[in-house]
Amino acid sequence: MIYSMTGYAVAMTDTPRGVLSLELRAVNSRFLDLQFRIADELRGHEPMLRELLGSRLSRGKVDCRLFFAASGARLQAPSLNAKALDELRRLGARAGELFPGAAPLAIADVLRWPGVLAEPALDEERTRATVEELCRRALEEFLATRAREGAKLAQSVGERVALMRRRLDEVRPLVPEALAAYQEKLAARLREAIGAADEERIRAELAVFAMKTDVDEELTRLVTHFDEVERTLAKGGAVGKRLDFLAQELNREANTLASKAATQRVSDCALEIKLLVEQVREQVQNME
Repeated sequence: MIYSMTGYAVAMTDTPRGVLSLELRAVNSRFLDLQFRIADELRGHEPMLRELLGSRLSRGKVDCRLFFAASGARLQAPSLNAKALDELRRLGARAGELFPGAAPLAIADVLRWPGVLAEPALDEERTRATVEELCRRALEEFLATRAREGAKLAQSVGERVALMRRRLDEVRPLVPEALAAYQEKLAARLREAIGAADEERIRAELAVFAMKTDVDEELTRLVTHFDEVERTLAKGGAVGKRLDFLAQELNREANTLASKAATQRVSDCALEIKLLVEQVREQVQNME
């Protein structure tokens, strides 16, 4: 199976503190880059999350968010922290002495003061189990979305390789005849330019031309690379880097074919292959 590097998934569950949410989103990257945005009271679970994600993912810039989402109905409401209230009252009284004209603290100001609302204490063992279960659920959904997109990418690459192969198969039988016709035309021009008496020089020039325009090696290498791309797609797994390398090789052979093209048909074929290879490279950049 081939996976895309882009994906999204979220998993949620109710807890005494509210709705706990774990969100995964990813874009393409050369390597595996894990980024975490975790609520402070849950920060201790980052190593476990990193291990879980690293065991199933190999490439991509993955953003993991773990937080308590806002909920209209909390299972356990926060309570007032009496110690924090006493401290705030003392500070307010002292501030009133220093600034007699200042307005007193409003109830809304008091409730927003850090530490005044005491959240229910977290059961660390239960919370760890909950976070792990959330991560596994989100990860399965995340991998499923990447697999669906990866299948589409693989299909797109396969279709373009098949098109390149058909285009090459159409042109390849025409190459020998086209080169022979072009050599004959070149020989006629050489005879006009240097005279028919110097046949040895004409043959030498034609031999050099034949060496420079021989595209059989490039055609063979292109077919070999087509075969390897299709084999890699069939094998599946983390194939992005391998396919990107093959796309570079295909582009190199297409460039050489274009530079050696002695006829318009071969030149058009090489340019079309270059365009298709570029489309393939765009697709494999998103594969894991």
